[in-house]
Parts: sequence; structure tokens; C-alpha cells
Amino acid sequence: MTHPLDHLVLPVTHIDVARERLGRLGFTVAADGRHPFGTENACIFLADRTYLEPLGVANQAECDAAVAKGNSFVARDQAFRFRCGDDGFSAIVFGTDDADADKAAYDGAQLSGGDMVEFSRPIVMPDETQATGAFKLAFAADLRAPDVFFFACQRVNAFPADRKALETHANGVIGISEIALSAEDPQAFAEFLETASGGAEPREAALGLSFELPNGKLSIFSNEGMEAYFDAEPLGTDNGLRARAIVFSVGDLAVTAAHLAANGITHVSMSNRLLVKPAPGQGAIFAFEEIQ
Repeated sequence: MTHPLDHLVLPVTHIDVARERLGRLGFTVAADGRHPFGTENACIFLADRTYLEPLGVANQAECDAAVAKGNSFVARDQAFRFRCGDDGFSAIVFGTDDADADKAAYDGAQLSGGDMVEFSRPIVMPDETQATGAFKLAFAADLRAPDVFFFACQRVNAFPADRKALETHANGVIGISEIALSAEDPQAFAEFLETASGGAEPREAALGLSFELPNGKLSIFSNEGMEAYFDAEPLGTDNGLRARAIVFSVGDLAVTAAHLAANGITHVSMSNRLLVKPAPGQGAIFAFEEIQ
């Protein structure tokens, strides 16, 4: 069964920089969370039950130790930072009820992204109550695309279901409608994304491919497609797959535009969307479109 989108990982130079940038963009940012392997986050939870995970390095020595012990999540985060810098868009995460089965599927397709990772961490709610989430992660990766990875996330102990205060955003964002990746040859990565997503079938689309998830869409665009839809330039001569843009759904695009303007966020209107280019603390193109 095709997996739903769970969350997106956005490496950042420093959590405080991300918090300031994302706050100016109109997002409600949760309290800082600390992982037991040296990384930290400040998540943005959305009403469609997806979320963004801005990811910082809290303790480099702990990260190095985790990599030495085979922690696939930290190893891939560190590799991304080395190759692409500390601000970016490194991973797409699917929800699953059986991470062990996903691990077996990835291994069987020779697309394993490393050993399973199991961990727990606390989350502090706006009313200062605290809960603990526990997770199992199974990783998928393609050697031809070292700068993006995918994983299936099983919530062994889920975060509190009532997150309404954290899911309400001044920019009017309700959820994520599309994630855009780029590749010189989108078709080259069709089987990889089909396997990583748990079976989403590739479909021919204008200037690329699309994959329908239960709660959104993944798209791989050619360089021409990224320019046409997101005003994005090619990333050098790299032929690999890269995660580039996030399309957010909003209830009223005029409200979003007014908020961005009031906070001095440079944006352009293109194809019935508002586009905000990457900036420190925001490693992907953010696009906002009105629900039809």
C-alpha cells in the first residue's frame, strides 16, 4: 500500500536562525526538540498531519559518535551538510505501520539506505505539558543520488493527537500538496521512488513524472520543469536527484501574500502561486497555492 507523506527534513545551520526565518514566513514553530544522537529540531506541524523538521546539530561530538555506531539518519545528515552546505532539503519521509517490512523491501530492491534507527524523544506542547514520541526508521537511498534520501517512519508511540495550537499558522497554511524534486533525467529515478514510497506508480507529467500519495503528490521535474514551475535554476552539472521545493496549500492566498509583505519576505507570483526562494533557515523553495 502506498505510504502517505509524513514529514520533510530541512537541515539548517542553526535552529535559532530557522526559527526566526520560519516565524517571519508565518509558521508557528514548536519548542526545540533534542534527539539522543546529537541533532535537534524545531518542527512545524500542519493540519493535514504532515510536518516540517528543520534539523540542526546540537552537539557535533555526539553526532560523530552516532555515525561511528552506524546511525543512518545522522550519517546521511552529515554527508548532506558536507556536500551541499548546512541549509537545504535532504529527506522525504513516509508514514508506515511496519518499518520492518519496509526495511525488507528496500533491502530486497538493493536500495537500502543503512541500518534501521529506533529512538524516542520528548515534545513540549504549547501549554508546557510534555509527551514522548518513539519511532522506528527504515531508510531507502540510491547511489546515483547521494544528496537526497527517503525513509519510512513508524510511530511506535505517537505524539499527542491534539496539536491544534501548533497547527494554526498566520500565513494560512493548511498542509502540503506537492513535493518537487529535480533530475536531468526524471525517468531514471522512477523505480527508486516507487519502491521508496511503498508502491506509488510513476505517471508521465509535463516536464517530468508524478507519484500520487494518499495525502499529496511527489513530482520529479527536469531542469526545464523546475524553471517553468518554480523559477529555479539547474544545480550545476549534477545528474542526480535533488529535493528542491515544497508546495503548501492555503485557504486564502491574499492572506498569505499580506503576511509575507508585512514581514518583508520577498516573493513573486507565478502560475497562481506565491514563490519564496531559499534563504538561511529555509533550505527549499516554498510555494503557496490556494485550495480550489
